[in-house]
Amino acid sequence: MENNSFNYIKRSFKVAIILAIISIIIAFAEAGFSTYFGYEDESLTLFGFGIGSFIEIFSASGIVMMISRIKNNPESNRSSFERTALKITGYGFYILVAGLIISSLYNIYTDHKPSATISGVVISLLSILLMLILYFSKIKVGKQLKSDAIIADAECTKVCIYMSIVLLISSALFYYTQFKYADIIGTFLLAYLSFKEGKEALEKSISNNHCTC
Repeated sequence: MENNSFNYIKRSFKVAIILAIISIIIAFAEAGFSTYFGYEDESLTLFGFGIGSFIEIFSASGIVMMISRIKNNPESNRSSFERTALKITGYGFYILVAGLIISSLYNIYTDHKPSATISGVVISLLSILLMLILYFSKIKVGKQLKSDAIIADAECTKVCIYMSIVLLISSALFYYTQFKYADIIGTFLLAYLSFKEGKEALEKSISNNHCTC
């Protein structure tokens, strides 16, 4: 009976690590497609979303290490790798916020608007779908392992969903109405979420809370 329980826990941790690795792969894909199409379509919200996804790669790498650490020693404190990943994530988001605000003000001054936003609609819809699947999968595994850290990681996935929703709304609004400030509004909302994400990452880098999101 104990052997079956051990194998069950072992399999659940394996699934948790696989989900974290999938998160990295998705972040890579989002970063690549979003920055490319954001540049091509001159959509600052989509381009910023791509840069944010690139920054999330560091966070997701820290989560892989976190799960491995908890698997080997559930009561251990955050590793130096995790702290470094959090600091890079935090400062990366702060730099992104500054870039988004400056670029938005410049676009307002020059009366710039995107050439197209259908790419943003497609990418955001795919992102929301994938993030929801990851969210519920992580919640399930976290409950199986009775791990607050893994459940907290799942909750952090919600921020990615919120960013995708911002991208979807701003892209769809411009696509259907040609409202020239739709991209600007989306960019400022993305900057706000990025600031919160960066602040939280830096706060966690100096604490021993398990979650490295």
